Amino acid sequence: HVQLVESGGGLVQPGGSLRLSCAASGNTYTSSCMGWFRQAPGKEREGVATIQRNSGFAYYVDSVKGRFTISQDTAKNTVYLQMDSLKPEDTAMYYCAAVFLLFADPKEGLKARRFPIWGQGTQVTVS
Repeated sequence: HVQLVESGGGLVQPGGSLRLSCAASGNTYTSSCMGWFRQAPGKEREGVATIQRNSGFAYYVDSVKGRFTISQDTAKNTVYLQMDSLKPEDTAMYYCAAVFLLFADPKEGLKARRFPIWGQGTQVTVS
C-alpha cells in the first residue's frame, strides 16, 4: 500500500519560487513513474511534469519548460518540483501521483488517467 504526501505549497508573488515535495511511503519500486499534476477551479487536471524513477528521465508540459524542474531523492523516497518564475496562471492545487510501470512514450506520463495512486494535494497561489 503506497501513500503520497505533498507539501511545500503556499502564496507567492509573480516571479517567485516554490519547491513542492512528495514523500512516498509503503511498497515503492524503481520501475515506476511519478508525476506532478495541477488543477485550477473549473479546469481539468493537467499534467505538469513526470519522472521515471529508475533513470531520472523527466518530461514537462510546454507551459512550464525552463521554469519547473522535477527531481528525486531515492534515499528519501521523495520527488520534488522546483517552480521558478511563477506566474498567476500557475495557481492551482498541485497533486503528486505514482504508477508502477514505465511509459515508452513520455507524454503518457502527463495523463492523469494513467496514474492510480494520488496524494491529497497542496495549494499554490501566485498573486
